[in-house]
Amino acid sequence: MIPFDRLKDTFWDAGPGEPLNARTFAHAGRELGVRLPLELGELLGLRNGGTVAAHCDAFPTSEATSYSGTHVPFDHLLGVGGRLSILDSPYLSTEWGLPKRVVVLSGDGHTWIALDYRLSAEPSVTWFDAELESELPLAPTFRAFAEGLVPSGSFPAE
Repeated sequence: MIPFDRLKDTFWDAGPGEPLNARTFAHAGRELGVRLPLELGELLGLRNGGTVAAHCDAFPTSEATSYSGTHVPFDHLLGVGGRLSILDSPYLSTEWGLPKRVVVLSGDGHTWIALDYRLSAEPSVTWFDAELESELPLAPTFRAFAEGLVPSGSFPAE
């Protein structure tokens, strides 16, 4: 486990990327009707979405998913604005049959990792499989999720 204060300095993969300003981040939360986690704002303040570094591109799971018996992928983090962003969460929820009170962080259309606001104003992080209509809680907070990220290469090949 890497403490968040150290993780954020090496979270993003090398390459160009524009930071997101705090004002736009706060506006995104208001537009979505939620209070976005401060740690998410810190990461997006360094780079407004993109590919994450290989040392933090997976999250271990307590049970098997359609992706793997040991983990789920987290190779990218959506930003605010652009072609696909967290602001698209209401549309994606309708399109893919996800719950209404989620903010999508990462996914490929069939599976998603999202902030889950269904039980609290402080979101947990949940894995959603749209095709199987299943879900798996991953972490109680975004910070715990970020600190639990590990390299996908640390898992045995399946």
